[in-house]
Amino acid sequence: MRETLGDSTIATANVVAAGYFRSYAVVGLLAVVGVLFVAVAFGAGRLLRPVVPTPEKLLTYECGVDPVGEGWAHTQVRYYVYAFLYVIFAVDSIFLFPWATVFAAPGYGATTLVEMFIFLGFLAVGLLYAYKKGVLAWT
Repeated sequence: MRETLGDSTIATANVVAAGYFRSYAVVGLLAVVGVLFVAVAFGAGRLLRPVVPTPEKLLTYECGVDPVGEGWAHTQVRYYVYAFLYVIFAVDSIFLFPWATVFAAPGYGATTLVEMFIFLGFLAVGLLYAYKKGVLAWT
């Protein structure tokens, strides 16, 4: 009787794990379909567009006006860092809500807890980077 109970427990764990990884397979399949959709759209655009290069089309322009001066301009890096911080916190909040629902489901506690600590480690590295760059200092 002890062996039968152990075998059924292992079988149940295998079924739970299979369902868990099947959901990742659906996400992976959706990502592949998305990439194929974009590739087909770009390929169709490349095949169907007319290609008639004229000297006017090859000129550089800014908002419909001929450019004046050189094309080099300084870009503020701080905007990139603010965008980076936004992405860190946006992804954090997007990931926490589904994680909380899955964590409450029976059989997923330890796995989702480990995944969350890995994710929080990546988040901490991003925040440490922002701190080292001095972005978190209020000016």
